[in-house]
Amino acid sequence: MHWHCHFIQKLEDEPRIEFENLHRLYDGLRPTAPDAELLAAWSNGETGYPFFDACMRSLQATGWLNFRMRGMVMATASYHLWLDWWAPGEHLARMFTDYEPGIHWNQVQMQSGTTGINTVRIYNPVKQGHDQDPKGLFIRTWVPELRQIADQHIHEPWKAQNAKQILGKLYPEPVFDHLTAAKAARERVWGVRRSAEFRTNARAIATKHASRKTRPNARRGPRASQGQKQLDLPFGEQS
Repeated sequence: MHWHCHFIQKLEDEPRIEFENLHRLYDGLRPTAPDAELLAAWSNGETGYPFFDACMRSLQATGWLNFRMRGMVMATASYHLWLDWWAPGEHLARMFTDYEPGIHWNQVQMQSGTTGINTVRIYNPVKQGHDQDPKGLFIRTWVPELRQIADQHIHEPWKAQNAKQILGKLYPEPVFDHLTAAKAARERVWGVRRSAEFRTNARAIATKHASRKTRPNARRGPRASQGQKQLDLPFGEQS
């Protein structure tokens, strides 16, 4: 409830978060108009990355993803596909059955690296697949086009011996190289973050919007300490 109210209050204090970069030095970093083909591939779960695509297809069918997967799909749009966060954020807002504007738009910007005060998190869609769906059961549920791909290659079907019979025919080839795209995105984002002006503006943002770790009249003792740990969880910064 603490984090729920914290993020709703941020949008209440600064409604422009829904439409503008929280840190304005990120303005113009990504093209304002999204690449229509890349946005469609991302939205429909047709990027050629099985675990990512399974997440997007599952979202379309159920209206829900867990927190980590929400972070991954948004970060993939912003970093790997280099799409401005608003169009993907709007798509997710339409999809989530638990859509709450304050939480949603703050998280969209956090996962896109435009707040200026949160750690840049670039999720590796292949690694996330191995970590979260090691046997590929989730992938096989939502990406049946890969039924002829052996288990050992389900996360990277382009490595399978029969890849040429599947990719580009039954299932799309990857629309981006996840390692190359992540490297380029990281360099661009950190290119902005290195300036003195960026740090000055980031401090002002943190003063207004960052969570308060020290609360007046807080209880002391073991139970209070445990409670504070709950409040200090790095919400939105999981990798």
